[in-house]
Amino acid sequence: MSLEHVDFGDVIFVERQEDVRIIVSIPARFSSSERRDARGERRVFACRAVYLSPGAVALASPVTVRVGERIIAHIDRVGELTGAVAHVLEGGFVMNIAASADQRYQLATKIQWLDKHKNHDVLDRRTDERVMAPSPHSRMILPDGSSETCLVLNISASGAAISSETAPYIGAILLIGKAVSCVVRHFEGGFAVRFVKRDKRNNILAKVICD
Repeated sequence: MSLEHVDFGDVIFVERQEDVRIIVSIPARFSSSERRDARGERRVFACRAVYLSPGAVALASPVTVRVGERIIAHIDRVGELTGAVAHVLEGGFVMNIAASADQRYQLATKIQWLDKHKNHDVLDRRTDERVMAPSPHSRMILPDGSSETCLVLNISASGAAISSETAPYIGAILLIGKAVSCVVRHFEGGFAVRFVKRDKRNNILAKVICD
């Protein structure tokens, strides 16, 4: 089932208290107990929170996880949430939140505040306005010719923020969808690219998010 089409009411357990749930689009990052780097430390992946309640959160993810994996998620304006993967979806997963009754009450209060403030993302001060792609998953072709699924965190006429299993080196030339791109910097859980050919944002979206 696709993350874009799932009816979260069918897959989320009924909340025992503070029955507040909202569809969102909030920058986040997560780490898994089963994904570690060469030093044995948990890898961090940038992602998006797309559904939030006091008992569960759905994340659009650049990597596939399995049911039962222990997750630590950091969600902008919400904070750190821990729990285990309850459902795996196409392009993401649902995590049940491990929390006390008091913590769930505090989370419900934050969710109610978020629901009243529809502009969830921090104001972007870049010259080119960055937006969240309607369908955030794309295909990335690396310099060695290999390819993998990636998550487009945000996009503008000149560049994009990407999260993926592989973190290409700065200066690497990639294809994100059909857009030729150059890696310009790394950040926690992902990397930023500049498009070699600047275009109108709608044209860039069509190139980046393509079959």
